[in-house]
Amino acid sequence: MQALIPEATLDLRINTLLANKEKVMAYLEADGVKTSETPYSPFGLRCLDKVYLSKTKAFAKGWIEIQDEGAQLIALLCDVKAGEQVLDYCAGAGGKTLALAAMMECKGRIVAMDIHEDRLMKSKSRLKKAHAHDIVELRAISDARHKRWLKRQKDKFDCVLIDVPCSGTGTWRRNPDMRWKQYGPSIEQLIDIQREILSDTAKFVKPGGRLVYATCSILSDENENQIAWFLDNHPDFTLKPIKDVWPENLEVPSQDDVLRLTPHRNKTDGFFAAYLVRSA
Repeated sequence: MQALIPEATLDLRINTLLANKEKVMAYLEADGVKTSETPYSPFGLRCLDKVYLSKTKAFAKGWIEIQDEGAQLIALLCDVKAGEQVLDYCAGAGGKTLALAAMMECKGRIVAMDIHEDRLMKSKSRLKKAHAHDIVELRAISDARHKRWLKRQKDKFDCVLIDVPCSGTGTWRRNPDMRWKQYGPSIEQLIDIQREILSDTAKFVKPGGRLVYATCSILSDENENQIAWFLDNHPDFTLKPIKDVWPENLEVPSQDDVLRLTPHRNKTDGFFAAYLVRSA
């Protein structure tokens, strides 16, 4: 809890479609922005001071995106590969969609969906700037046409990422007022919403494919307890330890079977993710 009090770091994700780490760091330093490599994410940088990134060439060229290292690690856990079919079901403004597209080298297909159409459509310009728009389809869940389309997608996706609505307790460093004020649904309502999303999206995963459940919460009711409930009700899925899917050359950030990140242990926001595999 003490680690959630200080101001959060400013982390960047390098757009590997357009530039490599050495080039980005050099351009940023030329513009007066000093960075260090993040300890876990292979495409992450951490700014050492307060900066105005909008004035840098790297930002203008689409080489970097502002994204906490923890969010980058959730994208990394998805283990996406070039040519795969991917569903980013709670895509929001497209932060993780962009990371997934870069990891896939812009080869394959990503369907980004969200219930808030205006928020989803904000990712259009970001995708174009990052040269990632060619493989991404934007489909608002609130649109009746896309709802009908979704009903026909059973067993279609290699990977389904659900970064579900949650309490946001892991982001208290960035949103201090959330410690005292609750916005949106209650915890009890969120738990029901999360379970509904888990059950609704499981059918879109191909046999042998994976479902990645993620939150920016530190509460077990939204995290471990939800996974236990899901596995009890969906016997065709199993939990795969993250060490078994993590890139061999990278340090595993959590010693648990799930990805559990905190500012105290990892210097990231509080995040949770689980890698669920559907039986072949």
